[in-house]
Amino acid sequence: MIFIIYFILIEIQLLFRLKWNYFYEFWSLIELGIIICSWMGVGIYIWRYHECSRIDKLFSETNGYVYINLQLSTYINQFLTYLYGFCCFFGTIKLIRLCRFNQHIYLFIQTLKNAGKELISFVMMFSIIYIAFLCLFYLLFISKISTCSSLLQTAEMIFEMISLRFNTSQLTASAPFLGPFCFSLFIFLVVFICLSMFLSIINQNFRQARKNMKKDNDQQIYSFMFDRFLRWTGLKEQSDEERDALMRSEYFDPIQHFPEKIDQLLNALNRVCLTLFISSIFCYLFIFLALYDTKN
Repeated sequence: MIFIIYFILIEIQLLFRLKWNYFYEFWSLIELGIIICSWMGVGIYIWRYHECSRIDKLFSETNGYVYINLQLSTYINQFLTYLYGFCCFFGTIKLIRLCRFNQHIYLFIQTLKNAGKELISFVMMFSIIYIAFLCLFYLLFISKISTCSSLLQTAEMIFEMISLRFNTSQLTASAPFLGPFCFSLFIFLVVFICLSMFLSIINQNFRQARKNMKKDNDQQIYSFMFDRFLRWTGLKEQSDEERDALMRSEYFDPIQHFPEKIDQLLNALNRVCLTLFISSIFCYLFIFLALYDTKN
């Protein structure tokens, strides 16, 4: 709890310094997740202690001859385990920030940072295609294949198709024409096209990040630790560049880049609408083939 209070004081200082920009930082959200889950874990731990004390007192008074409901205590203990899991998750993610001084991890982070906008567009497109195939396989083979009996099982089956570990004998036996046709179309659109787009995005930004990386980050960790120690002890003040960046973030007028943001938004909407139009055409085609196969 002392460490949690220490982290809270640090985050409060950052919140007053960055104001609303604090909530746009990824690592700030990770710190908030750790703090919230930690304090909730403390509260749930105290609640579980009182519940166990009540059960123990009731058992001692009745010598075990009265019915004791353990359902609430089980739920409390399970919820506390979930909070511990989220604390470990956020803490492990935070460990990546310490490992950013490694050259390979730094290169990986810079690659993802450069490919952020392109990956968001790709995820949107891939999600639409994935949902379209999910509806297709679920509606076509819900009564013919056991793995398509629910949306969750159908989603798992599609993931197996992406990893190319799916047995197509069930699809061929249930529908001699639609089964191989839908499977071939899925492999062509998702595995060949979508995954190739993903790899090309990562490869292009990886080359750009490798060109931009000029310093060896393994040697910067000592200077970084020494600089933080000097700031913590008050022996070193904030540099002019950092002070200028902070003042720029406070007095920057975002209306100057408003036309560029509008153009980016229109381009993103155009790509999404085009993807929706193509997906709807495929969905209508699949539904028509399904109805035609059902009539025959």
